[in-house]
Amino acid sequence: MFNLRTCAAKLRPLTASQTVKTISQQRPAAPRTFHPIRCYSAPVAAEPFLSGTSSNYVEEMYYAWLENPKSVHKSWDIFFRNANAGAAPGTAYQSPPPLSSSLSSLSQAQFLVQAQPNVDKLVEDHLAVQSLIRAYQVRGHHIAKLDPLGISCVNFDDAPVTVSPNVGFYGLDESDLDKVFHLPTTTFIGGNESALPLREIIRRLEMAYCQHIGVEFMFINDLEQCQWIRQKFETPGIMQFTNEEKRTLLARLVRSTRFEEFLHRKWSSEKRFGLEGCEVLIPALKTIIDKSSEKGVDYVIMGMPHRGRLNVLANVIRKELEQIFCQFDSKLEAADEGSGDVKYHLGMYHRRINRVTDRNITLSLVANPSHLEAADPVVQGKTKAEQFYCGDTEGKKVMSILLHGDAAFAGQGIVYETFHLSDLPSYTTHGTVHVVVNNQIGFTTDPRMARSSPYPTDVARVVNAPIFHVNADDPEAVVYVCNVAAEWRSTFHKDVVVDLVCYRRNGHNEMDEPMFTQPLMYKQIRKQKPVLQKYAELLISQGVVNQPEYEEEIAKYDKICEEAHARSKDEKILHIKHWLDSPWPGFFTLDGQPRSMSCPSTGLNEEDLTHIGQVASSVPVEDFTIHGGLSRILKTRGEMVKNRTVDWALAEYMAFGSLLKEGIHIRLSGQDVERGTFSHRHHVLHDQNVDKRTCIPMNHLWPNQAPYTVCNSSLSEYGVLGFELGFAMASPNALVLWEAQFGDFHNTAQCIIDQFICPGQAKWVRQNGIVLLLPHGMEGMGPEHSSARPERFLQMCNDDPDVFPVSGAQPDPLLTPRGALPGPDLPHKAEGWGWPRMGSVRRDVMPSCPHQQRGAAGRALSHAGSTKAQLSPVLCSVCPPVLWEGAAGGWGGSRGCVPGAAGPSGAAVPRHPLTHTC
Repeated sequence: MFNLRTCAAKLRPLTASQTVKTISQQRPAAPRTFHPIRCYSAPVAAEPFLSGTSSNYVEEMYYAWLENPKSVHKSWDIFFRNANAGAAPGTAYQSPPPLSSSLSSLSQAQFLVQAQPNVDKLVEDHLAVQSLIRAYQVRGHHIAKLDPLGISCVNFDDAPVTVSPNVGFYGLDESDLDKVFHLPTTTFIGGNESALPLREIIRRLEMAYCQHIGVEFMFINDLEQCQWIRQKFETPGIMQFTNEEKRTLLARLVRSTRFEEFLHRKWSSEKRFGLEGCEVLIPALKTIIDKSSEKGVDYVIMGMPHRGRLNVLANVIRKELEQIFCQFDSKLEAADEGSGDVKYHLGMYHRRINRVTDRNITLSLVANPSHLEAADPVVQGKTKAEQFYCGDTEGKKVMSILLHGDAAFAGQGIVYETFHLSDLPSYTTHGTVHVVVNNQIGFTTDPRMARSSPYPTDVARVVNAPIFHVNADDPEAVVYVCNVAAEWRSTFHKDVVVDLVCYRRNGHNEMDEPMFTQPLMYKQIRKQKPVLQKYAELLISQGVVNQPEYEEEIAKYDKICEEAHARSKDEKILHIKHWLDSPWPGFFTLDGQPRSMSCPSTGLNEEDLTHIGQVASSVPVEDFTIHGGLSRILKTRGEMVKNRTVDWALAEYMAFGSLLKEGIHIRLSGQDVERGTFSHRHHVLHDQNVDKRTCIPMNHLWPNQAPYTVCNSSLSEYGVLGFELGFAMASPNALVLWEAQFGDFHNTAQCIIDQFICPGQAKWVRQNGIVLLLPHGMEGMGPEHSSARPERFLQMCNDDPDVFPVSGAQPDPLLTPRGALPGPDLPHKAEGWGWPRMGSVRRDVMPSCPHQQRGAAGRALSHAGSTKAQLSPVLCSVCPPVLWEGAAGGWGGSRGCVPGAAGPSGAAVPRHPLTHTC
């Protein structure tokens, strides 16, 4: 029906065949009976009744006919049969014969002439009611009571939505309010009733769409999804809570509110970016987690900005309160190396029992910088990795929740980039629940100055994500919406947005004075009762709880906070490692040191190299036609294998293939990486005769090899590099590479490099093995393709020694851990393959890097290619970045200038995950 409605909106007449074929046959419909008035028997070459204004009526007739052809007039039966049989446009409809031939008497003719105006009025009223219902579904959120302050300045269009005083807009009048109308199948307001008086129809629509919940969903082009949402919000009495559920909600509000009040009492002059004004966020998140756990999720990965972070850590993730309170003690000495970070940036990882579902659940809150929304793609990448490693191909076990501020959600482009990854095959996490803490202000900037859209959530419409706006001063409405959001994600595995319309009781932080810039807003805020007080008074009036029970709940949590505060005073050392968001089990001792400093040999035997080379130069799938030019490339590869020589592409193939044999997953991502920017890689072959039929030879190397993932990304650097960084966080036993289309383009993702890769170890004790491939060279393509800007990476280095090789052979031993370096007298296992022998670089110039010894991280990069090759940075957050300059001098020696980068001149090859330029 979407196509039918689109055409109807544009007032374009449809043919019979077009009308019938676009109507879904899966929709339930109540039986309808239309009494025959005239008989149609002669075909005509036009169907004038199929105009844009009658599409809904035709749709209802069609649904009724599908259920029972006898329930509609014979003329409709003939019309639908002809259309389904493939009648040409304009021939399915049959015109009536002269009245005299079809009427048996003059009295019958007079009856029909008199009845015809009544029939027309009935049809018009039916269509008017349908338009009225649709108006509420489309625009009811415009007049919903969403703002707890009552001062919303959102500007909508002037199209009328309602209601009883304005029914004349729809061709109805006051006399029609008590008439009974049959309800269309596109609404659920009737419950078990198929017809209602117009007055009751309007009342129920206002209850569904114009109270404390506003639902944006009619832009979704999937009929089943729209029906699902209608059923969740229109069904009479569906939003009901038991007394036990209400008491649980009250207890969660007590914890959320009293936690902030406790921090204010103890550290009134400390910045903490409290949650006052949106305390309902804690019950909201716990509801999403509870419902998701009930649906089978056992791992939730979260990302959020600073506001309310400490409260989420304490009451959602369940971080020990004494460790949170220790962060306020400036006298404690840090036990870990590095700078640490402010308390409202820290993340953590915790596994616990969900008390509602009695199931184990793992919660991870990813650490983030002050750069708002920068952690969004990182969370998505980590979620994708965890789904990959546990075989969760549909997102039923692992999910993500992202929290946003209203100003950042509308203003930061990374939000848009992250949304556009949501449905891409190699990037989808099968749905994310987005929660927007919409306090209607960005630091000091009003919404009317901060965005051009009515809502901060309008960016989510690009991926057809339903948006549920809810008044944060109505806790039950918030909890219901969050339940629906979690069910949506579990049912359809697509993104969904919950917009918590709230306010900020204090300034941007506790030391900020908001009255300078928002005097009227804050005068209103000063009058607002806290949501806890409002809800407690409501439950007491309902008899759900009494005043002593409410006060006892408050006293119980206050006691918990006081006891934790007393324990925090006994702490002498501040451990940053207690805030690790992505631990690597088995890789470190309890004191954070690597378990093993040994490094096995990184050489390969000739049989394996030959086998990999043969697969790289062939098509391992039968009846697969490749391009003629590609056939020549593969033939050249085969000749190189016979001649025991390699170019850059073949060397990369061999390095990757050897890792796959060892069970190490490889993921190569970036723009055009499947073919390679320079048409050199061709890791994905395309059948020239069958659309969408592809072959990845790398996945046909060994019987029990690890999977190889190579995926073209969207045209994004910031979002995709953040995603791959998150993917690499999940496990050290993987080689995760991001390749820029050209090395110069990494600056679009500079935020990820500056805020995550470079300082991650120092701020959050976070290790990461992401490898950046930055191809560039002086080849006449202009200044935007000839430099990876090495000076910027040099600025990010710390005091560890830098090494500058003077020949093409030396990067190999430089990147090999010290314990695995063979001396000049020890031959390389694959000597004679055109690789430079591992050189006699002095060991006293080798940088010390214990991080390379960590399990799979203790491998090296093999090297192949020209002595003119220049190496650009390969960065990680374990060790500081280091640069090399090629023997040719300058920074633009050749195209293949990065370990793992594209280019015929050759360069270093990633030999193993977590190989660092240390």
